[in-house]
Amino acid sequence: MLIKDVINYLEELAPLNYAEDFDNVGLLVGDKNEPLTGVLVTLDTLESVVDEAIEKNCNLIVSFHPIIFKGLKKLNGNTYVERVVIKAIKHNIAIFSIHTALDNALQGVNDIICNLLNLESKKILIPQKGTIKKLTTYVPKNNAEALRTALFNSGAGAIGNYDHCSFNSEGIGTYKGNASSNPTIGEKGVLHFEEETQISVTFSKHLESKIVTALFKNHPYEEVAYEITTLDNYNQNIGIGMVGELEKEMPTANFFNYVKEKMNVTAIRHSKIVKDGIKRVAVLGGSGSFAISAAKSVNADVLITADLKYHDFFAAEDQIILMDIGHYESEQHTKTFLADYLSKKITNFAVVLSMTNTNPVKYL
Repeated sequence: MLIKDVINYLEELAPLNYAEDFDNVGLLVGDKNEPLTGVLVTLDTLESVVDEAIEKNCNLIVSFHPIIFKGLKKLNGNTYVERVVIKAIKHNIAIFSIHTALDNALQGVNDIICNLLNLESKKILIPQKGTIKKLTTYVPKNNAEALRTALFNSGAGAIGNYDHCSFNSEGIGTYKGNASSNPTIGEKGVLHFEEETQISVTFSKHLESKIVTALFKNHPYEEVAYEITTLDNYNQNIGIGMVGELEKEMPTANFFNYVKEKMNVTAIRHSKIVKDGIKRVAVLGGSGSFAISAAKSVNADVLITADLKYHDFFAAEDQIILMDIGHYESEQHTKTFLADYLSKKITNFAVVLSMTNTNPVKYL
């Protein structure tokens, strides 16, 4: 097995195309074509984590957070980021980050939190826009079914098709406006146009390369005319944050203790208690102040997130309870989830859960 095989499994879970634009996901260090010796799963990649990978003979570190986030202009070991990268390269250890790709996955970070809290009727809190694309092409009618099947097998889904040409009683082609039709000269020098069918299929944007490859491989023309457009819709299965409901309404004080127990946190920063009971819960692992308005719009009783600043708490406006449980605390269960996922996919290589606590925040 190669490192790229592990990456493929991770992209099945959380395609990198759905990561946020600001993020730096994917293989950050190393060669994906290297043979795999073992996988170490961590939340953050620190020097101590690289040491752990060396000790446990793991040449791939799967990290939730990216160690390289801003551009590196030098590699001289002056910062912890540079030291991590240098040590990883020196010991031929690859580093892969999944970060906001997993944040936006349906079975990702926020689904993990919902499951820990036993929430039901889960929905994406902020659906992602522009994740569905549409391919339109024209193909001779006799080749249409084969091409359509090839596109479907590559992951596309049909949204309709129709014949773009018709024939009169003498069998002479009547062109109806398809600029890519293939003209031929028949008897008596009459110009014929080969009857074509328009094929339009939708597909998830991370499949674009695969869809285009199938199009070129199965289309009979040497020069294929096609158009790809992005649909202006929101995807209800991809996006950040989630909202769900407790089976029964819980007194607010009890809910705070419930969150501490289920999420393994010792302290919660929160806004004014404006709800006597909690039923509808919004969650967003990591920094989530941008989700306050979305949580209010779905009538959540509480938003569980992290990294709220002083003025963010005013945005509750007596409509919702804001709970800041800590960045590390909100995402700490992610590495266990990833290790379990990879262990089920990879049975003949070690998938090791890092024992290094990478939380930089300490409490008295």
